[in-house]
Amino acid sequence: MELLHQRCAGLDVHKKTVVAAVRLATENKLVTEVKTFATTTAGLLALSDWLSENGCTHAAMEATGVYWRPVWHVLADGEIDLILANAAHVKNVPGRKTDVSDAAWLAELLAHGLIRASFVPDGQTQELRVLLRTRKQLVRERTRHTQRIHKALEDANIKLEAELSDVLGKSGRAMLEAMVAGETDPVRLAALAHRGVKCSQAKLQEALHGRMTHHHRFLLQLHLGQIDGLDAAIAAIDREVEANLAPFRTAVELVSTIPGVSRLSAEVIVSEIGIDMSRFPTVGGPQKAICAVAASILTAVYHMLKDGTAYEDLGPDHFTRRSKTTQSQRLVRRLQQLGYAVDIKPLAA
Repeated sequence: MELLHQRCAGLDVHKKTVVAAVRLATENKLVTEVKTFATTTAGLLALSDWLSENGCTHAAMEATGVYWRPVWHVLADGEIDLILANAAHVKNVPGRKTDVSDAAWLAELLAHGLIRASFVPDGQTQELRVLLRTRKQLVRERTRHTQRIHKALEDANIKLEAELSDVLGKSGRAMLEAMVAGETDPVRLAALAHRGVKCSQAKLQEALHGRMTHHHRFLLQLHLGQIDGLDAAIAAIDREVEANLAPFRTAVELVSTIPGVSRLSAEVIVSEIGIDMSRFPTVGGPQKAICAVAASILTAVYHMLKDGTAYEDLGPDHFTRRSKTTQSQRLVRRLQQLGYAVDIKPLAA
């Protein structure tokens, strides 16, 4: 098997330690040495020095939770080419012996070019990605608290959700705060509805006629406070993203020209795939897309960021304008699947 890297290393990263195996190949012999380092900054700097002393040009590690990140950050400051391996892919490579450590096996695979590198964005892209992933988690948590408010109202037999499209909208929020303050009269609660609410006062009063107890008021106040805190945190993230968006602004503006892609969605897409399309040899791998819409959007994003061009709608008749042969073959196959024998002939000129 062809040897691509004569002096390389495999790193088995854990929470407190990194097991490093250097693989040093010469014309006459192969030497493998294994050492363990702490994951403290001092320990990782010692690891970097040890790899440099051994003349390692490449090092590979698995993407294990978040533990690989500080190791990557420290080693990235040196001259070693780092490769992040997908753990599932490494495990599926055949030929491993039972007495070979994880680090030594990684070094062996790396030496022969058998590790498919995962995409690791640069520092600015990583920071943008972390911010937007955190935002997504906070939005999910906000949704959970909203659902808990619905549950508390249902337990009190308050049917507000059936009459208001958004219980946490202007009208719903005013009613909830009045309930927390001790108001139980359906008439006075219904009167807090904004004049744009389509539901009649009679229906609102009936929906607000329930059995609100101290327990329910406590839960409503608790969840409303949590939602307010989450809203503030989400707004803070939005400000931080905007303040650091300069390197990505052009890409975000390009991607957001795609129909159905909001500004926020464009920011998320750019944070996940970066702006350097040269990292990807093609628009996708051999796997089928789970969602055809997502696949087509990412295809468009790839070409837009690669070529620096804005989105251009191909028109509703794009597919009918494609190759007549391809279209006719597809239609024939479809008719055959439906149980018809098909014999197509071109029309006479």
